[in-house]
Parts: sequence; C-alpha cells; structure tokens
Amino acid sequence: MAAAAASANYSASIGSQGPARSVAPSSGELSVGNSKAFSFDELYEITGGFSRDNVLGEGGFGCVFKGTLADGKVVAVKQLKGGGGQGEREFQAEVEIISRVHHRHLVTLVGYCISEDHRLLVYDFVSNDTLHHHLHGRGRAAMDWPTRVRIAAGSARGLAYLHEDCHPRIIHRDIKSSNILLDDQFEAQVADFGLARLAENDVTHVSTRVMGTFGYLAPEYASTGKLTEKSDVFSFGVVLLELITGRKPVDSSRPLGDESLVEWARPLLNRAIEDQEFDGLVDPRLEGNFDDVEMFRVIEAAAACIRHSAARRPKMGQVVRVLDSLTDIDLSNGVQPGKSQMFNVANTADIRQFQRMAFGSQDFSSDYSHSRSSMSSRRDF
Repeated sequence: MAAAAASANYSASIGSQGPARSVAPSSGELSVGNSKAFSFDELYEITGGFSRDNVLGEGGFGCVFKGTLADGKVVAVKQLKGGGGQGEREFQAEVEIISRVHHRHLVTLVGYCISEDHRLLVYDFVSNDTLHHHLHGRGRAAMDWPTRVRIAAGSARGLAYLHEDCHPRIIHRDIKSSNILLDDQFEAQVADFGLARLAENDVTHVSTRVMGTFGYLAPEYASTGKLTEKSDVFSFGVVLLELITGRKPVDSSRPLGDESLVEWARPLLNRAIEDQEFDGLVDPRLEGNFDDVEMFRVIEAAAACIRHSAARRPKMGQVVRVLDSLTDIDLSNGVQPGKSQMFNVANTADIRQFQRMAFGSQDFSSDYSHSRSSMSSRRDF
C-alpha cells in the first residue's frame, strides 16, 4: 500500500497537556499491563529498517509501519516524532491509557519501546484500513447500509466502554472516521489514544488546551476547553453523519455555507425526523438500499449526538442500545430488518428517551409515559 493512499491509517493530531506519569526505561523485563517492552533493534528489524515500503500512514505524530514479529504476528509500529516534552507526554499518555483498556472494539497495544530519543508503540495490525478510507477514498465502491450500521454499533460500544466501564473514565478527545480501524469483516476498532484524558468519577469536566480535528470538535469544548464525555459524543455524531450522508466533516469543494457537514445537515435532520423524508440527506450511492426504520433510528441518534447543548446529548451507552437494536436483526432467526418488535417506537425507554433528545424536549427525567405527539416541537440541532 502506498504511503499517500494509506495516510489516514492510525493517524491523529498530537497533543497532551498537564503532568504525565513517568514511564520507566525500556528493558527486556519491563511491561505495562500485558504489553511487552521491545528493543529499538527489534522494531528496526521487523519493519525492514523502517522502510518506506512498510509505511501504513503518517501525520503530525510521526509515522506508522507494518512489521512482522518473530512468531509471525503482524503488527503496526507507531514511531513518534522526537522533539521536546509534548511528544514525550503524548507517548506516556498513550501507553498509560491504552494499557488500561481491553475491548474487542478498541485497538490492542502489543508493546512499546523507549530507547534514548526513540519512542515507539506496537499495536495489533488491523487489516482493512479505516472508515475514512472506505467512505471517502477515491474510487472506492459504496459501502452498503448493513456494513455502515455494524461499524457504527461497534465503534459506539468501544467508546461507551471508555466512558462508562473504565475507572477513571477515559475521554478519547479525537473520535473521527480516520481513527476507526476496520478488520476484514468490517468490525470496528477505535484507535489512537494520544489525545485521550483520564477523568476521575467525581470530576465533571477536564480543562485542557483544545486539541482534536476540525469538523469533529464539540462547540463547548472548542470555545471553552472544558472537556467531558459529551465532547466525544458530539464527535461520534459527526461520524454517524458521515455514515448517513457519505460526506466529509469539512469539504471545501462544497458551495459556500455548506462546507461544514454538521451545519449543512441540521435542517435536513429536522425534516427527516418530522416527515421521515430522507432525500437530500442520505448518501445517494446507497441508491435507496436501506430499511427506512433503521435509517430513521440512526438519523435520530446523529441528531441527538450533535445537539448544541452538551447536557442534552445522550450517553454513549444509550447510543449503543439504540444501534444494537439494529445490528441484532440479523441474529433473530430470519426476522426481516424493520419488522421486529424492537422497532416499535414505544417499545423501550431508551428509544423513547432518545427521541426526546432528537426532538428537543427539555425533560430528561425517568418518566417516559409521554407520547411522541406530546414532545416539544422545539429543535436544538
């Protein structure tokens, strides 16, 4: 794979603020979690001397190379650029955080290397490029709708694990389609934890210098630097919009005023939720090959995730439950998509709560007895 074609792989902006815990020097006996400490010579050898022929991707952080360990395991070796404390903090943050997490929808850290000025991370190789590549790469065939739903559900599970099952909580801070890796079955793995921050359970937000990727940043984080899990939720909503529309988060080739995917999509989301009218919003490359009820649910999820008010966005656990109700259809002994009871609007509290968020209701109590017709018509997309 040429470096230019694969530049989206494993890539993200560099940045980590505040004090970082020290990482001990590399040695053959040292390990962080279940990860191994590699020598620089080992990684030099398995990547062919960090050959350009083995480049998987590159960006502001440095370069990622494909390599094969002595046991035949294929890995991705992330070589961070040197040059000061920021790169060191980036490395330490990523080692500390990724060594804490173990989930099928999060990329797995195999090991790391600290040798003089060299800082490298070794990950499982994920074979099928990134979501960004499959959605936006030139000459790519259109990804079908069931695959898009599977990717949305898998990446949502990984993100929900970081927010709700890790202690302290982990805020990723750079959720985007190029940080969602895909295997040969199009199962998603969330990658690149260099910008991630830990949040203690009694802390409402983390104040930090704004880092991330333009087009995905939550408005309150971009304007104040106050980071919460809901900042990740907004970014995930942008990914859902990419899956729905096939458009990039920012596209300078679009007409003036339509460059931002979020701002372009807001009125179309409103119309889709009110009238179930998807024309103009849904990726035309799908050629109408999707279940209307499934599409409606994902549109509701996207609309709720990108709300202006962080407090009124859903938690990732809620997003997972809604998306899982779509992906589980294939496991229900022949029940056709859209025909299962789980698609009944009034079937679950989670879906009804979700509709309130999408429709703009300001009542988020546990009282779900109101019908859809009683929801506030006010929009806050």
